[in-house]
Amino acid sequence: MERVLVTGVSGAGKTTLATRLAARLDLPRYELDALHHGPNWTPRPEFRAEVSAFAATGRWVTEDQYTGLLEQVLIARADTYVWLDLPRRTVMQRVVRRSLHRALTRRELWNGNREGFRDWLDPEHPIRWAWARHATHRERTLRRIAANPQLTVVRLTSPRAVRAWLRGLPG
Repeated sequence: MERVLVTGVSGAGKTTLATRLAARLDLPRYELDALHHGPNWTPRPEFRAEVSAFAATGRWVTEDQYTGLLEQVLIARADTYVWLDLPRRTVMQRVVRRSLHRALTRRELWNGNREGFRDWLDPEHPIRWAWARHATHRERTLRRIAANPQLTVVRLTSPRAVRAWLRGLPG
């Protein structure tokens, strides 16, 4: 595992797992949300170029997001595709807990951006996104896997499976 892409619907734990994988495997870690969101949640114009630059290197771990903007940039270079295919109830508990914590603490996320309760009304908010897109994300992931036979796919279907898999990795 040298170029690892972690996929899952919003709230599945992509960022957490990518961070743990980077530490465990001594891989550079790139957080796509931090690269994408400029001040006031505006997309950064250099996003695609920065992602293309790190994707061209030999070692990295990141989340499988922004596929509409990035198309095949990451998946074409990845060697391993870790799929957090968690039940909807698990994902929803996580995404609600995360959003509640972010709104209550007003902790800075990326480039001065913070999440507030008012943001929950946005149809693109992670809570609403995770609920509406849980099944379609699974279908999209299956299509991406079928279209990229070069990938080693690791499908994890529970938090227990994620923990066990991580414990079994070298490092």
